[in-house]
Amino acid sequence: MEKYRPRIADTLLKDRLEGKGAILVEGAKWCGKTTTSLHQSASVLYMQDPDAREQNMRLAGVKPSALLEGKVPRLIDEWQTAPQLWDAVRFEVDKRDAFGQFILTGSVTPGDTSQILHSGTGRIGRIRMRPMSLFESGESNGSVRLSSLFAGDSDVNGTCDISLEETAFLICRGGWPKSIGCSRRVALQQAADYYDSVVYADISGADGIRKDPERVKRFMRSYARAVAAQTKIPTLIEDISANEGIPISEVTVHSYIDALKKIFVIEDAPAWNPNLRSKTAVRTSDTRYYTDPSIGAAALGLSPGDLIGDLRTMGLFFENLCIRDLRVYADAMGGTVYHYRDKNGLECDAVIHLRDGSYGLAEIKLGGESAVREGISTLNALESLIDTSKMKAPAFKMVITGTGRYAYRDDGVFIVPAGCLRN
Repeated sequence: MEKYRPRIADTLLKDRLEGKGAILVEGAKWCGKTTTSLHQSASVLYMQDPDAREQNMRLAGVKPSALLEGKVPRLIDEWQTAPQLWDAVRFEVDKRDAFGQFILTGSVTPGDTSQILHSGTGRIGRIRMRPMSLFESGESNGSVRLSSLFAGDSDVNGTCDISLEETAFLICRGGWPKSIGCSRRVALQQAADYYDSVVYADISGADGIRKDPERVKRFMRSYARAVAAQTKIPTLIEDISANEGIPISEVTVHSYIDALKKIFVIEDAPAWNPNLRSKTAVRTSDTRYYTDPSIGAAALGLSPGDLIGDLRTMGLFFENLCIRDLRVYADAMGGTVYHYRDKNGLECDAVIHLRDGSYGLAEIKLGGESAVREGISTLNALESLIDTSKMKAPAFKMVITGTGRYAYRDDGVFIVPAGCLRN
């Protein structure tokens, strides 16, 4: 086995197993769920093992408890192949009355939940894994810790050597573990192959409804053009009709979105609704993102050179990359990443909100001094609207840059290259 690259989810999984009978690790195919889970399991059941699949499915139907026997934590890989295993795990956890019994992995949300009778509340916890952040893949040096910013650390120092050209490559390569350390040609091919698998197989397997690959491609191209925007369904339909030359119904668009969410290919950011001093109306539309920027780049057929030639598009996909990383880092602190936009056009790319009510505001800028100054102005303007008599003041304000070399503080705002950030 090749050397394992530590994941931020390692600690999260270990900690969660100490307080739950079972943990479900879910996320996109090929993001490392099974490998990470294997490092903390004592036995494993591969539900999709071709040599044992038929027998496993038969046992799952007549005596699922037999599949749960083994040293603990016992890993059940791709559990959703036999949804009845969920209730079997829940019952076994109750019977054993012990923590750390099972790890379940899943790359698709079961379409048919009729065989699941219990939610698993109190017995089965959940962890979402995503493709690797820049820190996990080794591109970020981790000199600025998000947790330290939440703790009130104002002494920020760091140097980043990632060039604009390298950033374009990292967007197109993505955070797929098997692409790390490969030649550039091989690494870029991995993301393209992942996209092809989604189009030709995985999206249809999400709900069991066969979909025309060419129509899926056209939809995914349109979704890629909507990255980092609060694009509504009618606007997506108009874009597909105008740019792809095909009519498409709202029902079809919803079915594609639902299917891609079930296989964790897209992950939109919900709107943040703070308490404001003014009566400013807050937009509630989700912001469109792929779970990894490489998927959108592959959908549009973009190479690193293409991104360098279109810096506006590169900026949108750089935002998608940073949102991916912030989600990974926030998960380690029990946080969620939101997006803010109001009727006046004031917009904050990322609000990292923790369960204790603490939150940080972040703007994402590919590069340029004027863009950084714009980000600082936006963050200070949003902070001035927040009613701190009803909620906490932001723990920090930060502009994440793609071409900046240094991490520093300016006008109360941290300026941090993406290649310096970690959890």
